[in-house]
Amino acid sequence: MLRLWTSLMLLLLLGAAAAATAATTATTRGCQPSCGGVDIPYPFGIGAGCFRKGFEIECINVGPVLAGTSLRVLKLSLDPDESQVMLPIGWECYNASDPSDTYENWDYGETTMNNDGVYRISNTHNMLVVVGCNTLGFALSKPTKGSNYKYAYQTGCVSFCNNSASAQDGLCDGVGCCHVNIPPGLTDYYFNFHEYDHSAMMDYSPCDYAFLVDRNNYTFQRSDLKMNTNQIMPVWLDWAIRVNDSISEDILSCKQAAKTGQYACASAHSDCVNSTNGPGYNCKCSKGYEGNAYVDDGCINIDECADPAKYPCYGVCKDTQGWYGCECPAGYRSHDPRTEPCTQQFALAAQISIGAIGGILVLAFLAFFFVLRKEKQKARDFYRKNGGLTLEKARTIKIYTRDNLKPILKSSNLIGKGGFGEVYKGVVDGATVAVKKPNGRSVLEKEQFPNEVIILSQVSHKNIVRLLGCCLEVDNPMLVYEFISKGSLEDNLYRADNEELLDLDVRLSILEESAQGLAYMHSQIHNKILHGDVKPANILLDENFSPKIADFGISRLLAKGKYHTGNVIGDMSYMDPVYLQSGRLTDKSDVYSFGVVILELISRKSATDSENNSLVRSFLECQQKGESMTELFDKEIATTGDLGFLNKLAEIALECLNLDADQRPSMTNVAGRLLTLHRSRNP
Repeated sequence: MLRLWTSLMLLLLLGAAAAATAATTATTRGCQPSCGGVDIPYPFGIGAGCFRKGFEIECINVGPVLAGTSLRVLKLSLDPDESQVMLPIGWECYNASDPSDTYENWDYGETTMNNDGVYRISNTHNMLVVVGCNTLGFALSKPTKGSNYKYAYQTGCVSFCNNSASAQDGLCDGVGCCHVNIPPGLTDYYFNFHEYDHSAMMDYSPCDYAFLVDRNNYTFQRSDLKMNTNQIMPVWLDWAIRVNDSISEDILSCKQAAKTGQYACASAHSDCVNSTNGPGYNCKCSKGYEGNAYVDDGCINIDECADPAKYPCYGVCKDTQGWYGCECPAGYRSHDPRTEPCTQQFALAAQISIGAIGGILVLAFLAFFFVLRKEKQKARDFYRKNGGLTLEKARTIKIYTRDNLKPILKSSNLIGKGGFGEVYKGVVDGATVAVKKPNGRSVLEKEQFPNEVIILSQVSHKNIVRLLGCCLEVDNPMLVYEFISKGSLEDNLYRADNEELLDLDVRLSILEESAQGLAYMHSQIHNKILHGDVKPANILLDENFSPKIADFGISRLLAKGKYHTGNVIGDMSYMDPVYLQSGRLTDKSDVYSFGVVILELISRKSATDSENNSLVRSFLECQQKGESMTELFDKEIATTGDLGFLNKLAEIALECLNLDADQRPSMTNVAGRLLTLHRSRNP
């Protein structure tokens, strides 16, 4: 008999254990998967054997509710471990006949949903809101085991109103509405209020309200001061496995749960995670798996290769259990093809070649860097040697860098070339300029250069080409002048295809204005400047045929009082014989050269027609013999009525050519006589 009872007891215990195991490891087979459009994943479930203890859901007409309550469920989630439910609000409305300190209706919204300890109110998603005027509302929760207080937690806030217009839509900062955060660990709650006199506000705030709500799911409106007392609010709950199914023993951690036969993580590919809100734990699918960790075989391998945005692979992707492989194809390599592209591998010979080429390129770069640095140093040395520090202080001259002028110094821009050097046309700083690149100068001249440039930059006369600036970063500084459009007098006087042959009036105007420019340089500025190379090639014409004297002897410009050049430079056909013999340059040297220019304009013959026939000699011989000069005049302008006028011009020229320099007129005298002669022709 004893043996029979023992056998029966064993069968009963085994049956109970089997039933508990079945409840713990139940699958979703035969269980209702959803209700009212809400998924019901295990450990939640509807009906016997379909849920774990504390996770029962009931399906009614309006949808799922927490079993044993009327709390409607909006969402059940396994990862994250959250549920969203609709919870009631707490309220009290004041007695209209005596609103000073009494109220006639109330509901403190007490909620009991946690008999099995599964849920905690989420402190990360929810807030406590109090709505009303002159309202102090607060929430209270049940005490934990061993607590000496009636309530485990109390918190609230105060909301005031000055009048019916105080509260503003969208603001919940203490006027008509206030809110506070809540702590973790809350299981249940109800609300309470402190009564204040509402006599003056019954028409716009007859009640006090308090509720928990999703932080992202509530915005205060002034109309909420008369809220519907039946209103419910969306609230997030954190859930965890906190109770042993069979013996109602608290499970506080993964480590404790793993030692029992009621371990909830049923899938072979699952991990246990301790709860962050209250005691207990949750089950998650391991890395590389997804699904339901609370069900046998519920965690299914993820095909990472099917989602390259989340699981990148720059090589060949191959799915594996729990993860994925990613390798570069043959002939390619990468430090990590999951994070950086694969690059083609090279044979040893190719690698050696690439290394050699790379080495050569590095050496070439270093050499280039060295040369560039040396060039920059050379440019700085030239800048200092050419007086850059002095010219920096002069406000009338612009200093150009070598890079500024480099685009201009091309063969396609060359417009002039001679013994002095080369002239290029180009645009810099939006202006068309002529850049003069000289061949070279003596040491003495280089030392004088800064002062000479400053003097010339201050020259301002309509018949003198304006010096704009200079470049000092080269051995022989380059000069930048304004560009004169029609070229030189020489080009215009002798151009065979020139349709605009210069008539007598134009030639006379050119001589008169050129003389005025030279007179200005000789006597009307503080520092006398001598040209030293006056000739038609150095007289430029603008678009109106107005002359501008160019090449103002930078190579011969001397400090005040020093007129001996040491060596003679210039065009021998126009040069003063006194200067040729003595090397002494004076203002009368320019007068002599200008006399040759007068003869050239009235004859339209070059200053040296041949080796044995000088233009100057021809006019002097006619003067000495008393013969007519008519045959020497340009036939294009030598009409009967103009012969006397041309003879007067020849007389001025011959006075300028006097071999006794002291007997030559000054440029001021020549300019005055030409002006008088011009006016007599055009009264």
